Amino acid sequence: MAQKTRCSWLPADKPDYVHYHDTEWGVPAHDDRVLFEMLILEGAQAGLSWYTILKRRNGYRKAFKDFDVAKVACMTDAQLEKVLATGDIIRNRLKVFSARKNALVFLAIQREFGSFDAYIWRFVGDKSKGTRPKKMIATSAESDAISKDLKKKGMSFVGSTIIYAYMQAVGMVNDHMEGCFLAAKK
Repeated sequence: MAQKTRCSWLPADKPDYVHYHDTEWGVPAHDDRVLFEMLILEGAQAGLSWYTILKRRNGYRKAFKDFDVAKVACMTDAQLEKVLATGDIIRNRLKVFSARKNALVFLAIQREFGSFDAYIWRFVGDKSKGTRPKKMIATSAESDAISKDLKKKGMSFVGSTIIYAYMQAVGMVNDHMEGCFLAAKK
């Protein structure tokens, strides 16, 4: 059986990373729970490698109530302090406390647009953009616009680079590289 060609940045010796690449990254996500999870995880990644966060994903799920946005929005300072002390996550106070703040904004967006999905996907015309890049990019006009709007609404850890990584993760853009078996067809 022939080996599949994947994005050149992917370390082939990390089966969990390969599985994420093959089954999630670049796949359009429309479930608000998944969209919230990835928003929190991408914010947690700021300054770190994605693999650092991916290895701790189950810890994040436990710490943040399986990314039930309503439950995260209601977390108390004491609960967030406990997450900092005992969670199997990156223990960055600003990032941990931003999960609650971002959950509150996420809920407000759901009320305004009917779902976070309806809000976020409108930035790409409600369909995934296939790019097939020769090299990776870090931002786009769309990530700039989303970042600006989310910051205006009160979210943290949503800079344009984080948002572009989020767009890749939830399939708003398909940036599987040229030659990858999952690259967008042109």
